[in-house]
Amino acid sequence: MGTKDIQLSHQMSRRTLWLHGFCLHEMEEMQRRGNQVLPPGASLGNGLTPEAAKDLGLPAGVAVAASLIDAHAGGLGVIGADVRGHGLSCEGQPVTSRLAVICGTSSCHMGISRDPIFVPGVWGPYFSAMVPGFWLNEGGQSVTGKLIDHMVQGHAAFPELQAKAAARCQSVYAYLNSHLDLIKKAQPVGFLTVDLHVWPDFHGNRSPLADLTLKGMVTGLKLSQDLDDLAILYLATVQAIAFGTRLIIEAMEAAGHSVSTLFLCGGLSKNPLFVQMHADITGMPVILSQEVESVLVGAAILGACASGDFASVQEAMAKMSKVGKVVFPRLEDKRYYDKKYKVFLKLVEHQKEYAAIMKGD
Repeated sequence: MGTKDIQLSHQMSRRTLWLHGFCLHEMEEMQRRGNQVLPPGASLGNGLTPEAAKDLGLPAGVAVAASLIDAHAGGLGVIGADVRGHGLSCEGQPVTSRLAVICGTSSCHMGISRDPIFVPGVWGPYFSAMVPGFWLNEGGQSVTGKLIDHMVQGHAAFPELQAKAAARCQSVYAYLNSHLDLIKKAQPVGFLTVDLHVWPDFHGNRSPLADLTLKGMVTGLKLSQDLDDLAILYLATVQAIAFGTRLIIEAMEAAGHSVSTLFLCGGLSKNPLFVQMHADITGMPVILSQEVESVLVGAAILGACASGDFASVQEAMAKMSKVGKVVFPRLEDKRYYDKKYKVFLKLVEHQKEYAAIMKGD
């Protein structure tokens, strides 16, 4: 056997030992984790153990439900609400016509289907990952609330905004919303951004382009750095996020989803401008839950199923999730937003062209 053969033999031996060790490690992990997979809301074991009950100050045996991650719990807390009496098209449609948007620091777009649908650039489909018996697709935007903060706080007029908002005992965003109403005059507030456009992927694109190399873009800047300028940049950023949601919906519908209504929850859903822009730009009504902490509602739904108060998660969703407010789109503004959406798509097209130029000879 030559030197090269001996070296190869040693490499193969080390690899075999590594693989053997890895497999043993995985087997031990599986034993610790268990291999029984239960749907959300299923009752686990014999309920709360005596040790855990003592630590929590609760009775032993209290039902413990198979849980969900926070965004999925939020979707569960809003998507199944009883919408009767609100004049919504989704009242006569299956729950698969609804899209839950959990929007905070980042945003998640949860759509469900009876059969698996594969959407390019959108995660899933995952069976029973949110609503038992349904397939879940999850789109997302990497930064939304964080992007708004970044644009507002980085502006030269931010200290002035802070002082004026504090003087009125308002948040900076409540003050900006009122300031936009003041400067819009007779036109719809969204029309203030006719010359200002934002591409929102300052942290890459998660859905539906799935391109972490993309950057943020702003076109239409002027030398002005006053409070009016800050308010309009804030508005353009909110609109860009809503256009990103529209792009995700179009990708989902092209793959086979049929969406007619948005159900928003999370911190950004408390901002009326953010909600109205999503309605206007997607052309769909937006449902806000009566209980603003929809993630907690979703967790309560799971607990109510585990305790036997409801026969199914779907029944619990309809009974425990309530419509708080319906925001309808201003359909008279549709042509304006369709034109801005064309610009929105051009921004990313041009960005890719610029990258290709710089990479070329």
